[in-house]
Amino acid sequence: MPEKGGWSGWLGLAEELPKASLACQQVGPIKFTGKLKQGDEAFSQRRSLIFKRMQIVRGCDAGRNVLVYLAYTDRPIEGSPESATAAVPISPWGTAEPVKCSDWIKE
Repeated sequence: MPEKGGWSGWLGLAEELPKASLACQQVGPIKFTGKLKQGDEAFSQRRSLIFKRMQIVRGCDAGRNVLVYLAYTDRPIEGSPESATAAVPISPWGTAEPVKCSDWIKE
């Protein structure tokens, strides 16, 4: 997320711009340790003193065996916030078969 500079940015008082960019890729074997829920929060960070948070949520496209990530801010500033998406196809790693994200989705 881009940040505003200047004195207000330095003091932490400036609202940060509601823009997002996201890039994800598989860099090793994917393992799930528990059940996922569509739209579960994968990451969250406060982006201003009081109001705004940047969030990344995760889902599963079961038909394509793809993890889908969406980054967004929860409070629009100066119009509508931009969001960003990224898709990570779950590929085999080494000799192991790829896990199926659909097996790990909570009903």
